[in-house]
Amino acid sequence: MEKSIENIWKEGFLESDALVAPKINNLYNQKSIHIIDRFKRMFKINLIAIVAFSFIFLIVSFFVGIPITGVIFFVTLSVLVFINKKLLNDLEKIDIGITSYQYLKAFNQWIHKQVAINKKMSRFLYPIIFISMLLGFWFKDAEGMPMGERLVGEILIGFPDIYLVFGIPLIGIVIVLLILVLLAFMGGRIYKWDLNIVYGRVFKKLEELMTDIESLRN
Repeated sequence: MEKSIENIWKEGFLESDALVAPKINNLYNQKSIHIIDRFKRMFKINLIAIVAFSFIFLIVSFFVGIPITGVIFFVTLSVLVFINKKLLNDLEKIDIGITSYQYLKAFNQWIHKQVAINKKMSRFLYPIIFISMLLGFWFKDAEGMPMGERLVGEILIGFPDIYLVFGIPLIGIVIVLLILVLLAFMGGRIYKWDLNIVYGRVFKKLEELMTDIESLRN
């Protein structure tokens, strides 16, 4: 019979010849069960929330006249959820037949992999979201014509000599490109900031637990 996770925990984090009091060992077992279960639960809820939000936003975007934003937003977040769902499946595939300490190390390595992948994706995610918002409002109907064209027309009234590129003020294109570069550059940091808000306490407890166990093993 394959070993259950609970049985793996009972066997302890350390090798059989480790000199650790059973009560202390059991304490680390319980802490680890709590941390890993809590993270999995939070991660699944977060993915469900992203799916629900993107679907609701897609519907709302059609009602407010920015369907382009809704579609791009929905597709982008769907890709994000798909990738993270595959990562979650990889987490579930970690061999529970190893010792509980090794399982915890494998879990910690999975977290670092998940964070690294999402950090890279964030460099594209935030610029795409910005572009989707920009396109949505640019093509939004404003009294029979796209809002972007109406805005350009009003700008030309005040600044008739402004230089245009494909009917768009050059200064506007430059500003948008600068914002995109900034978002791409800051995307990883924004993600880490958001990650720490949601999972910061869990990661801190995991790091402290790993440090304590490593100290006992040494």
